[in-house]
Amino acid sequence: MTSLLAHRLVLLWLALVAPAPRRRDDRGDVPGWVLVTVMSAGIVVAIGSIAQDELGQMLRNALNKVK
Repeated sequence: MTSLLAHRLVLLWLALVAPAPRRRDDRGDVPGWVLVTVMSAGIVVAIGSIAQDELGQMLRNALNKVK
């Protein structure tokens, strides 16, 4: 009898202490992902416009070493 009572008390305690499962929102954080994508594209454009000549030279050097 006491083990059944102890078992029920443990189950009651777990039900009260354990957090209720939350519904999962599968949509995600759309505005956050849009912001990350736009900022990444902006960084690529900024670096590309500033260092275009240097990046082109690095690519040519790398390709010449492969030949």
